[in-house]
Amino acid sequence: MRFDWTQPGTWEQAVGPATGMYLMAPHEQPIEPAFVSVAVSKGIRRIVLLSSQGIEIMGDERLMAAERLVRGSGVDWTIVRPDWFNQNFDEGFFQPAILAGQVALPVGDTKQAFVDADDIAAVVAVALTKDGHEGQSYDVSGPRALGFGEAVAIIGRAAGRQVRFDGDADAYSASQQALGRPADAIQGELKAYGALRHRGDATPTDTVRAVTGHAPKPFETYATQAAASGAWK
Repeated sequence: MRFDWTQPGTWEQAVGPATGMYLMAPHEQPIEPAFVSVAVSKGIRRIVLLSSQGIEIMGDERLMAAERLVRGSGVDWTIVRPDWFNQNFDEGFFQPAILAGQVALPVGDTKQAFVDADDIAAVVAVALTKDGHEGQSYDVSGPRALGFGEAVAIIGRAAGRQVRFDGDADAYSASQQALGRPADAIQGELKAYGALRHRGDATPTDTVRAVTGHAPKPFETYATQAAASGAWK
């Protein structure tokens, strides 16, 4: 079965005959409203959307539009809003920076409630397969909030590496310019991250335990497991 976001002719076969759908927006693209309409017309009666915390603060219209779309779909919906993924550090966009020994992000020392992808998946699975989660928007976090400096220090110890964090806006701008990124894109990100920094420290939630019955994975456990898998070698 072939599915392509850009080819509506592939949509019907991909969604039918399922009754539940886990929906994640394509990378840097909006969710096409017609896709949700097709899914509902083919029998989807429950949608679980992966969104993100802080989208209003950061002005993420793509995800705000996705949330509005799902709420107005006419079927049962649940929105899952995780904080920063742990896996951003070993599978995502921070991995090269970890390997290079420096992570730069203009959020200063504000704390984030990093959450493991396994815990996000567990919340999604329950919301998708069990009743009682309809019409809920779940903020999903790890067990405690950490500054990026604390997080990369934990990773450095687990991986046996020297890794430093620079939360200064000028350092971030310089690192992105060195990658050849457009100035307007960098300025937009500085504005969004500045708004997140202004929000202050994140507050951990008990969503993982409340929905799944198990405690969220501590960041130290994640880092130890990722290092053992060779993620930062």
